[in-house]
Amino acid sequence: MNSMTPIPSTTRPETAHPSPVAAGTALPSSVAGTSRVLRNTYALLSMTLLFSAAIAAASVAFELPAPGLLLTLGGYFGLLFAVYKFKSSAWALPAVFALTGFMGYSLGPVLAKSLALPGGAQVVTMALAATGATFLALSAWVLTTRRDFSFMGGFLFAGMVIALIAGLGAVFLQMPALGLAVAAMVALLSAGLILFETSRIVTGGETNYVLATVGLYVSIFNLFTSLLSLFGFGSSDE
Repeated sequence: MNSMTPIPSTTRPETAHPSPVAAGTALPSSVAGTSRVLRNTYALLSMTLLFSAAIAAASVAFELPAPGLLLTLGGYFGLLFAVYKFKSSAWALPAVFALTGFMGYSLGPVLAKSLALPGGAQVVTMALAATGATFLALSAWVLTTRRDFSFMGGFLFAGMVIALIAGLGAVFLQMPALGLAVAAMVALLSAGLILFETSRIVTGGETNYVLATVGLYVSIFNLFTSLLSLFGFGSSDE
């Protein structure tokens, strides 16, 4: 079984209040502004996913070592802080690509372990297909219905904190069963976060496409790694 500590979500327990208009933002009351944030978010999200996938593939090809738990969390929080600090400046995009590239690098060793399992290529393909289908279905639902899922923020934030603590416990105590339960929990929470984050963009709760991109990217990343652990668990038992 391949287990990976879930990356803490960028979701805040409260709904963010619209900030003054700055670079990368649009007025939430403007339909055109909301559409622009959506377009910019999905364009940047597509580029970061491709960039991250390329870094992960290179990590697998060159058999780069795993960064380790402390370096992974330290790198993630440090780069995430940089994204928030430069969210409305010219340094925002380099910070986003640095963050997603680092997460792609940390994913490489996990993919390598999955590919080494019996039927490993099928496991990775299934996890990738399920992640893509889930993201597209949930995003389409929110964009079509325009439903507001902001009420889920506090629950999802608390759930990810619990999942992070349980995930660390599974790593240090070497409890595969707990790791499997955490993976299932993270998969469900990540699906909820996709709904929550997409609805915030649609309803004008998030006006900065850089932050919107990072929020969706982290949710997709966590969904993929948790599904990889779940599918890989079944393969490792064969």
